[in-house]
Amino acid sequence: MTELEAVKERHSVRSYQDKKIESDKIQKLNELINECNEKGNLNIQLVNDAGKTFNKLLNKFMGLGSAPSVIACIGKDDETLDERLGYYGQKIVLYAQTLGLNTCWAGTFSPKNVNAEIKNGERLAIVIAIGYGINNGRVRKSKSAEQVVRGGIAGKPDWFMKGVEAALLAPTAVNQQKFEIVLHEDKSVEIVDKGGVLSKIDKGIVKYNFETGAGISGKIR
Repeated sequence: MTELEAVKERHSVRSYQDKKIESDKIQKLNELINECNEKGNLNIQLVNDAGKTFNKLLNKFMGLGSAPSVIACIGKDDETLDERLGYYGQKIVLYAQTLGLNTCWAGTFSPKNVNAEIKNGERLAIVIAIGYGINNGRVRKSKSAEQVVRGGIAGKPDWFMKGVEAALLAPTAVNQQKFEIVLHEDKSVEIVDKGGVLSKIDKGIVKYNFETGAGISGKIR
């Protein structure tokens, strides 16, 4: 499975099998996590035993209490942290999909029960449930390209529209999709954060999906 295929096939999964992730897949995930941490100046950690990360009543009702493992999204706390965690976290999420694993970004969790190392000056912003889902999730209702592209889609180049298509498949908090995509005259692309719950993390996720769909990297504002 390619990364773009993972974008199209990946859905949020909230209920998981009682099955641990194999050691070879743990190793592969950790190799990518280390790479992302170096590039993004982050401290993302894969916690093999999710423990009571999702012990709140809401998460138990939603099924996340069954997730065997969790990815703790951590980094030095500054104004860019959430976006960087969204960007590199989505890279990890898509790679997990290619390994046959399922995931769910989760903003509701018990921070004190996440068995991760958080250094002075760092913040645990969000976690990602990971494991083998009971199913592969389902397609969520999405906005149209016309609703998220500033100025409409008429005359927009093919590579841009492929990026928009992938961006619309990105998971966002409570499926709010509060972002706008702008193609500037110099052909640069900007993802505009329109606010809302966890919107900066969402911006990073959307940015990574857009780059994957458009076949470009590191050129999105």
